[in-house]
Amino acid sequence: MLILSFPEYLPQAQRLATALDVPVQEVYLHHFPDGESLLRLPTVLPEHIIICRSLNQPNDKLIELLLCVKTARQMSAKRITLVTPYLCYMRQDIANQPGEAVSQHIIGQMLAELFDDVITVDSHLHRISRLNQAIPIANAISLTATDEIGRFLKNQFEYAVLLGPDGESEQWVGAIAEKIGFDFLVAEKIRQGDKKVTMTLPDYTFHNKTVVIVDDMASTGRTISMATGLLLAAGAEQVFAVITHPLFCGDAEAHIMQAGVKQIWSTDSITHSSACIHLHQLLAQAVTEIL
Repeated sequence: MLILSFPEYLPQAQRLATALDVPVQEVYLHHFPDGESLLRLPTVLPEHIIICRSLNQPNDKLIELLLCVKTARQMSAKRITLVTPYLCYMRQDIANQPGEAVSQHIIGQMLAELFDDVITVDSHLHRISRLNQAIPIANAISLTATDEIGRFLKNQFEYAVLLGPDGESEQWVGAIAEKIGFDFLVAEKIRQGDKKVTMTLPDYTFHNKTVVIVDDMASTGRTISMATGLLLAAGAEQVFAVITHPLFCGDAEAHIMQAGVKQIWSTDSITHSSACIHLHQLLAQAVTEIL
């Protein structure tokens, strides 16, 4: 078995390789001036390879992933496992208007045709409960980082109130709170556009409390920023944020910090300066279980 890592995910892949006690090699990647990509794989591949890459900024990465897996198939690889802690295009599972592409079905089918196994973390699913409903293969596995996040928070605080910024976050914030014995609450959010949301905090006395906002992803940062402003206005002593997938598009991180968040923590599903919660043990266990 061999782990193949794309350059931006190499530190995480190296930790995974250590946990599995297998070698890791980097995919050579070059971008031409017109945006096309040149990939080069090791000249000798074992029958089973694990390709590691999170699929944030997906449009370029999916093409490079396609080139990688097709090349590996043309060589000696018989089984190819994708480890992609952040999985793109899972949010749109219906056509909201006639003629609209249902990206979850299209990308899910593409990954099913390319890979024997797909392992991801806290995939953003709405109307389905299992990842193999989106990626129709037996080993389409969505893990959860709640244990890793819970242990991290327990080491940071003797006690804090956990807040989910919307109903979708309840599954994660509730699971974390149950594991570490913290109270949790969920705000009510209405999204009115990519960067415009309205929010109402639950009926609770936040005065002098330490609050940790828990969310599965931060894209524009507007949801966490709004929750932070409301919490501080309600008397919260300090506000932190913990995020599974730190997408941080544009000015998202700066916007969150300007709102008054004391510190942002995230998992290393995506390479980012806030990524301090490592997922390699979780991923290694999943790989071991499918072998």
